[in-house]
Amino acid sequence: MPQGDKSKYTDKQKRQAEHIEEGYEKRGVSEEEAERRAWSTVNKHDGGGKKPGGSGRKSS
Repeated sequence: MPQGDKSKYTDKQKRQAEHIEEGYEKRGVSEEEAERRAWSTVNKHDGGGKKPGGSGRKSS
C-alpha cells in the first residue's frame, strides 16, 4: 500500500477523519495540516486501517 493510500480504512474511519478535519479547519489550521492531524487521530484511536482476520484474530 503506497504512503497516503486510504483504501484500507473503513467508511466509519473515513467519516471520523473528515469530521475531525473540519473541526481543525474551523480553528484556523491549514487544510493540509488539518488532514494530517485528523488521520493521526483516527490511527491513534483505531490503530490504522482494516486488519485481516476480523474480530476473532489471535493476539500474539
